[in-house]
Amino acid sequence: MMKLLIIEDEKITRISLSNTLKKEGYDVFSAKDGEEGMAIFNSKLPDVVITDLRLPKLSGIDILNNVRLIAPSCKVILITAYATVDTAVTALKTGAYDYLTKPFSPDKVLSVLRNISQLQSVIYENRALKNKLSLLEDKSIIGNSPSIKKLKETINQIAMNDSTILIEGESGTGKEMVARALHKASPRRNESFIAISCSSIPESLLESELFGHEKGAFTGAVKKHVGYFERANKGTLFIDDIDDFPLSMQVKLLRVIQERELAPIGGSENINIDVRIICATKLDLRKQVDNNLFRQDLFYRLNIIPLKIPPLRDRKEDIPMLVEHFFRKHLAEDKIMLLNKNVYSELMRYDWPGNVRELENIVERMIALSFSGEIDPTILDLTYYTGKFGKRAESFEKFNSLDHFLSEKEKEIIQWALNKSQNNISQAAKLLRIPRTTLNSKLDRLLPDVKH
Repeated sequence: MMKLLIIEDEKITRISLSNTLKKEGYDVFSAKDGEEGMAIFNSKLPDVVITDLRLPKLSGIDILNNVRLIAPSCKVILITAYATVDTAVTALKTGAYDYLTKPFSPDKVLSVLRNISQLQSVIYENRALKNKLSLLEDKSIIGNSPSIKKLKETINQIAMNDSTILIEGESGTGKEMVARALHKASPRRNESFIAISCSSIPESLLESELFGHEKGAFTGAVKKHVGYFERANKGTLFIDDIDDFPLSMQVKLLRVIQERELAPIGGSENINIDVRIICATKLDLRKQVDNNLFRQDLFYRLNIIPLKIPPLRDRKEDIPMLVEHFFRKHLAEDKIMLLNKNVYSELMRYDWPGNVRELENIVERMIALSFSGEIDPTILDLTYYTGKFGKRAESFEKFNSLDHFLSEKEKEIIQWALNKSQNNISQAAKLLRIPRTTLNSKLDRLLPDVKH
């Protein structure tokens, strides 16, 4: 149901109208003057403002102008006891949705609100359709597996909702990519998308980075710093690794999310913010709550809309499509490279603990280490020779020391290069990207029987 704000200095009119609209199921807030009304507006962000034209402190036209700057989609209905043609024209030209002349009947107000509701439904449907088309055009989420199709459908369903979203997924599954897709499909798509990783910022700096600080707030604060929340105003703030957020600061984050206002370090006044918040975690926050590492009330506030990203091992049918995508992304336009069909078999056998990020890294390595124009499983042996691809690596226990283990691995790589180059030392050195003199030295030490 729509949220309504009534700003009326006549107490009887204000109370009567509030009670009537509450009985109709509307969520109603009220204020007795313009300043109080704008304070409530900034904190509650209603869908409709019904305001008297003549008010103490701020006029109805002042309120209308402020509302249009802060929330252009909010509809404003002006009330006047001095209705003239000029008044009506001025109100509508300034951007009011409609105006009411005192005295007015409750039915008249309800009729205007029904019209607004119908208009908003049409706007919402149009936006939802545009968002769905935008998501179909967005190629950032790659895959046609059932789990990815469901993920795309869920993103389309929740993109229009401004509620906080918690994305859960292992490292490398693409949590930020999903957050960006949500932003692109939302009404905030033309505003800023700001991303912050809690694990990459020292705890001593995190509060200042998120909430900002005033000049002189602490030693070294030589100038005012605008935090991530303010920078993301009107847009989306993506907080990654929320499981690493310090327990000591979680209550402040909770307050900002609940009240939609913050106080920079050293600041004396609160700042109102309008931000869509998306958080991501690689850990199970429920277990973190059970272990007293995460506040339960903050978890409930973040987990309004949970979104889970499947690991790559659970959607291996997407690997060929992902590989093709990463080849297009990293391969030079004038370069052609073919994949041996056995490469896909090897890729499908692996469990991908690093998920999509690891797959992209492997594709980059394959491109960098292939000189023949064709990638075969031997490249995988070279780029990832821990035994997860191709033949199994021998257990470390059989080696006398780390140096022994590394020498054997180095010998395997050199032998691979020699086989690939048909024992052409110069070509083998190029494959290994080392000078021929260095390869000669290694051959003397590791493979003395090889002529060079």
